[in-house]
Amino acid sequence: MSDNTISYSSEKQSLVSAEPMAEDQELEILSLRPEKLYDYVGQTDVVETLKIAIQAATQRGEPIDHVLLHGPPGLGKTTLAHIIANEMGGTLTVTSGPALEKGGDLIGLLTNLESGDILFIDEIHRTPKTVEEFLYPAMEDFAIDFVFDKGIHARSHRFQLKRFTLVGATTRVGLLSAPLRDRFGIFRNLDFYSEPDLVKITRRSASLLKITIDDSGAAELARRSRGTPRIANRLLKRVRDFSQVRADGVITRPTVSAALELEGVDEMGLTDLDRRYLKTIIEYYRGGPVGIEAIAATLQEEADTLVDIVEPYLLKIGYLTRTSSGRKASEAAFRHLGFKVQSRLF
Repeated sequence: MSDNTISYSSEKQSLVSAEPMAEDQELEILSLRPEKLYDYVGQTDVVETLKIAIQAATQRGEPIDHVLLHGPPGLGKTTLAHIIANEMGGTLTVTSGPALEKGGDLIGLLTNLESGDILFIDEIHRTPKTVEEFLYPAMEDFAIDFVFDKGIHARSHRFQLKRFTLVGATTRVGLLSAPLRDRFGIFRNLDFYSEPDLVKITRRSASLLKITIDDSGAAELARRSRGTPRIANRLLKRVRDFSQVRADGVITRPTVSAALELEGVDEMGLTDLDRRYLKTIIEYYRGGPVGIEAIAATLQEEADTLVDIVEPYLLKIGYLTRTSSGRKASEAAFRHLGFKVQSRLF
């Protein structure tokens, strides 16, 4: 997706942006990231897999296998990359698929890696094909091949790399080429978080930020966080500001409800774009089925934005179904938005 994927710059809309925002880079938010697997909340199977792989690699004195993490934005893929580097004692180098415009960009990163270092490529499915081909020998043989001159004078030179670990993250694993996907030794999916796990994350973040929040406030904020820790932390900051100005500084359920009403986040965590998406299907296309391109054109949004940002959560909570004919709004979506359910549509 391009930087202008989201077509209108509403503050409310930033809650579900695919890319980390400026506020995500603030020191107090960066400090909320756990540094060890012991402190990581949720994703039990993924954490257990990484614990075993890291312990085994440490005992053998070699780097951990290449890791591919996939799932919707904000679920902790970047955080896990930092944790892997911390656990393995290596230096983390961070880049993204779109930033690697030519082979030289990747070669410069690879040749500067030391043994045991971690190279993290976010949105790895957007890596150009010409760059991706340099990754194949680098991942498999820890080497890169240079070709000098052309035609009958062409000759090849192989440069040996230090043994490193590649951690790739993607929101659309189906777009990864098979040769690249098959070179990862650890392949794990990150799913949306449960409310109990989000409550733990909210209370931990509140403690680190020195925010007072009661049990009902933490539960309400977790319920509206779309199963996503990144959004939970963003909402916590905004509720903190509201509580400081409009309340007594203590975050309670009524405080959370009032603050998030101003942000356009309803009791199910739906934002303005989510509701516009569903209303488009219901009002313009009689509940569906309708193709994603038609919805995107009606909303004047990029189709990738809807597929990557809006649809995963709506599918998770059962407000949207995908069929061979297109997208359909469910009965639950009709009721949530106050529309009369037309049984003939289902």
